Amino acid sequence: MIDSSHPHKVRPPRSLSEASLLEAPALLMRKVRGLSSRTGLTWFACVPLALFILGVFNLSAHAAELPELTPAFLINNLWLSIAAFLVIFMNAGFAMVEAGLCRQKNAVNILAKNLIVFALAATAYWFIGYKIMYNASWVIPGVFKFGGFFFDPTVTAEMVTEGKLVPSVDFLFQVAFAGTAATIVSGLVAERIKFNEFVIFSLVLVGVLYPIAGSWQWNVGEGWLNKLGFIDFAGSTVVHTVGAWAGLVGAMILGPRIGKYIDGKPQAIPGHNLAIATLGCLILWLGWYGFNPGSVLAMNELVPYIAVTTTLGAAGGGIAGTLFSQIHSGKPDLTMTINGILAGLVAVTAGCDGFPMWAAWVVGFIGGAIVVYAVSFVDSIGIDDPVGAFSVHGIGGIWGTLAVGLFNADKGLLLGGGFSQLGIQILGSFVFSIFTIITAWIVWSVLGAVSGGIRVEEHEEVQGLDIGEHGMEAYPDFVASTN
Repeated sequence: MIDSSHPHKVRPPRSLSEASLLEAPALLMRKVRGLSSRTGLTWFACVPLALFILGVFNLSAHAAELPELTPAFLINNLWLSIAAFLVIFMNAGFAMVEAGLCRQKNAVNILAKNLIVFALAATAYWFIGYKIMYNASWVIPGVFKFGGFFFDPTVTAEMVTEGKLVPSVDFLFQVAFAGTAATIVSGLVAERIKFNEFVIFSLVLVGVLYPIAGSWQWNVGEGWLNKLGFIDFAGSTVVHTVGAWAGLVGAMILGPRIGKYIDGKPQAIPGHNLAIATLGCLILWLGWYGFNPGSVLAMNELVPYIAVTTTLGAAGGGIAGTLFSQIHSGKPDLTMTINGILAGLVAVTAGCDGFPMWAAWVVGFIGGAIVVYAVSFVDSIGIDDPVGAFSVHGIGGIWGTLAVGLFNADKGLLLGGGFSQLGIQILGSFVFSIFTIITAWIVWSVLGAVSGGIRVEEHEEVQGLDIGEHGMEAYPDFVASTN
């Protein structure tokens, strides 16, 4: 018989392995030196309070140094933050367009490249790229600058009173553009490049090459092309053409995909998911409202105007891509509608602030028409561009840059401005192209020499880069394509 008149004394657990789920937290706290007593626990509870007080003190100290935040300061920084988020979201669009226009067996590889490329861009641009492009000392005046690493995020009273951007917001917006240049490369080298070599090239492009070229134009009043009067408002050349040429050099070194050419004739290699590609195109179109209107770098009367010229450029490009693909191949091609819209957006980007609205539509329409024939031309000369990235971003970017010299409301040749601006636009486009071709060829060649080539093995390419490079499939429950 058990005497239950006295409660049992249960031995407390001595180790975590003996403790129940309810007993484990208390035992763990007791194991921490100094927390076994009430005094120790009291001091421990004071830590978050102390951190909170310290944070409030620092915030108050900084606030005391700054004047009252003005409406212009708040709205300008809020708008640029939103614009930066829109441009960053374009990475999703690029990933979907590229994955949809390529084969099922390479979908994971394409998604991985497009996802990691912005992480790489943010890191490289934060570490050195932004400093080279904007906030460093000129080593070669107007051409190359360097003055250390990182950027100073300090907010000054002048920024507040004059409604300027704080450095962190400006960096966020600029790094989104840098990431776009690297993403364009991904489409040109798709389905046959080694993942690690692409990663290294992206770091060099965003950290060094793109900032050097960008400083020539967007370091206002200091870059040599900017001083000449070259116009590239939002980056038809600085972002799109630079990225396209860097990718084209890589595509030429890689060579075409297996099966792309039979007896010297290009063969169509259809994408596996046009629904995804179409959705990606619409995401890019939406993101462009951060790309172009955001490049005003303030919220003013130009922002809605540029949003309209951007829309008209895309509309003209989409109509032309559809119409001329039907003329060219007998049926309207959805991929050319997609590329026509994107080419129209790229083309209008250089002069979206200075094109009359009718001219924005015309520039986009011509860009959409050009891309149809550019894709066929690139194929015919033996360069394999799986998604038409060079035709969209390279040819479209060159056309848009030259179109400024023709259609700019104040300086365009066709609107009474003379030949001067067109000549400057030709010079700028040529210089950016030559610089990118030479430097990209050097980087790709060095990478190939060090790693034994930048292209995957033949069996890996046939099997698909998803398995060879990543050990997984995008659609494991579906039957793989045989091509």
